[in-house]
Amino acid sequence: MTERDVVATAEAVMALMEADGFADVVDMVAPSLRELVAAESLRDSWQELTTTHGSVVQIGTPSTEPAGADHTLVKIGVTCERGAYAVLMVIDRSGRLHGLQFAPPGAAEPTQPWEPPPYVDSSAFTEHEVSVGETPWATSGTLSLPQSPSPGPAVVLLPGSGPSDRDVTMGRNKIFRDLAWGLASHGIAVLRFDKVTYVHRDTLDARTFTAFDEYVRPAVAAVHLLREHPRVDGNRIFVLGHSQGGMMAPRVAAAEPSVAGLVVLAGATEPMHRSLLRQVRYLATAHKPAADPEADPTVQTITRQVALIDDPNLSPSTPDHLLPLGVPAQYWLDLRGYDPVAVAAQLDLPMLIMQGGRDYQVTVTEDLLGWQNGLADRDNVTIRVYPADDHLFFSGSGPSTPAGYEPAQHVDEAVVGDIARWISGTTL
Repeated sequence: MTERDVVATAEAVMALMEADGFADVVDMVAPSLRELVAAESLRDSWQELTTTHGSVVQIGTPSTEPAGADHTLVKIGVTCERGAYAVLMVIDRSGRLHGLQFAPPGAAEPTQPWEPPPYVDSSAFTEHEVSVGETPWATSGTLSLPQSPSPGPAVVLLPGSGPSDRDVTMGRNKIFRDLAWGLASHGIAVLRFDKVTYVHRDTLDARTFTAFDEYVRPAVAAVHLLREHPRVDGNRIFVLGHSQGGMMAPRVAAAEPSVAGLVVLAGATEPMHRSLLRQVRYLATAHKPAADPEADPTVQTITRQVALIDDPNLSPSTPDHLLPLGVPAQYWLDLRGYDPVAVAAQLDLPMLIMQGGRDYQVTVTEDLLGWQNGLADRDNVTIRVYPADDHLFFSGSGPSTPAGYEPAQHVDEAVVGDIARWISGTTL
């Protein structure tokens, strides 16, 4: 699909919404996500915008930019009688919708280039392209290498759920480049790499692909790559995981005995499917506190899907479309049998567990509590909470929402500094 075709698809979606064709818009959503989108909810959001800003006066020219290996982000500015807003769509190369969001008008502007955070010293390190893993699942990565001539500690970065590039690019923000450059400025080598699901999503067998394949195999390969590098101390290689990557970090260390320690950033301890349900319930009332989340169509759909995952009769033959995000049953079966806290408790490794106080995706009261209860008797486990930080460790105030991830910002400097000091001070 050409860029012109993508733009034409986005324009068709806009025309349908103006004509009250929300059921037709839902039909354009990717099959794996269709059950999560209700025509009534789209209509309610559109009518709320019309009530607030007045009738549409002008629809701007769409702009496009990459949103992953096979997806395009389309931004459209909408001018109304009393205000303006932006419509953001993610469209795959077959013309299916993977995202539709109404945002403040500034979101329609072209994404500005990422700029290094002030805590980065670009002269303190160099960067080198590497290949992680073996064919057919090898992916490209970047090694940020401090200028020090003597071998030093190193970190492998593991991102959260879903396809993502090595920087975990989200609009104008790149949280893994923040971390890599920030830690390298402190003399710590960092290896980050594109996820298998980002590079090979069209060739991997989704029916048999598991979280072990997504995280453990490439992470172990990354550790081995670092152990062979002359500027890396092979006895001081750490694994740092964020979100689902943090949840999977203990599993990586259990599979690779040479790992020296773990850094867990917003690592979930609640099962992933239940965490997803908790998130959609939160978002259902984020802008309407008095609303009943159980009346929300998305909450109802996810509730049914989560019940299937908890059902002892879940099997690899369970249809994908009945499960959350259209992810096949084998993936959920693999995750269902994994307890990150129990695995972590069996590891005789130092761990640093970090949590944002404003995080609604991985929370202090549910997920951090799991780490605290399971590792309470360990004197080599450090737990730190950053009250002002959200799930991406961006500092702010007030309740966190997805819109809070959009402005240009950087990972909290205190988080980067604490990781660097902890790694530098960890003795084995």
